[in-house]
Amino acid sequence: MSIEDITIVITSFKSNNKINSCLESINEKTKVIIIENSGSEKFKETVEKKYKNVECIVSKENLGYARGNNLGLRRTNTKYALVLNPDTILQTNALENFLSTVSKYKDFSLIGPYSNEKKETNKTEDLIEVENLKGFAIFFNMEKFKDNEFFDENYFLYFEEIDLCRKVYNGKGKIYLDPKIRIFHEGGKSSDEKYSFEIEKNRNWHWMWSTFYYHKKHNNFFYAFAVVFPKLFSALLKTFLYSLTLNSKKRSIYYCRVSGLINSILGKNSWYRPSLD
Repeated sequence: MSIEDITIVITSFKSNNKINSCLESINEKTKVIIIENSGSEKFKETVEKKYKNVECIVSKENLGYARGNNLGLRRTNTKYALVLNPDTILQTNALENFLSTVSKYKDFSLIGPYSNEKKETNKTEDLIEVENLKGFAIFFNMEKFKDNEFFDENYFLYFEEIDLCRKVYNGKGKIYLDPKIRIFHEGGKSSDEKYSFEIEKNRNWHWMWSTFYYHKKHNNFFYAFAVVFPKLFSALLKTFLYSLTLNSKKRSIYYCRVSGLINSILGKNSWYRPSLD
C-alpha cells in the first residue's frame, strides 16, 4: 500500500483563504477532490493551477456537506478515502499512519484521527473502538461502501457524520479512533472571515434543523420534539428580547434557530442557504 491508495475529499464553500494550508499539508502524490459549493470557476482555475494533484468540481448549487462529500466519494477510485474539512492541517506522516493502521486492522469501515484542537494530552497509543467520530476528518474503507451509500443527503450541515456512524455501527461495522494519527482542526473556520455573520446564521439554522431531524429519524417525532422544545422556547424568548434591545445581529441568529426548528418540525427540507452576494 502507498499514499496513492488514498483519495482526499474536501467540500468547501468560500474557503479561498483557508484551504491552502490544508492542501499544502497533503503529499502531492495523493489525489485530492474538492467540491466547491460557491459556484466559483475562478477558485477552480486557481487551485488546480497551483496544486497538480487537485481536481476541483464546481457545483451549480450549494450542495452542503453531505451531498458534497457524497459527490466526491462516488468519484473516488482508490481503496481508501479521507474526508477532510478545509480548516484542517495534516500533521507529519498522518497518511502513512492511516496506512500503517489499516495494514493491521483490515476489517474496518471508518477511522478517525486524534485532533490537535484538544487541549488535554491523550497518552494512549492504542486503537480505540468507538461509536462516533468527529466529521472534520473521516477515513473510509471504500470496500465497505460498495453500495455508494455514504452520508444522508437530507442533512445540509451538522449531524451527518453522527448519522453515518450510527448506520455503520448498527450494521456491525467497525469504527476506530487512532490517537497516533494527528490532524489539526481549527474548528468552525472553513469559510473566509468576511462571511462570518452569514455563515453563523446558516450554522444556527441548520444545527436546529438537523437536531430535530436526527432524533425523529432514529427515534420518533414526539421524542425529537421533547429534545428540541427547550431550545425552541429559549430561541423564541431571545428573539423577542433582542428585538426589544434593537440588537439586530443577535435577533437574526436566534430567529434562524427558531426558523430551522419550525421547518424541521413541519417536515420541510433543509432549504436555508447563506446569502453572500
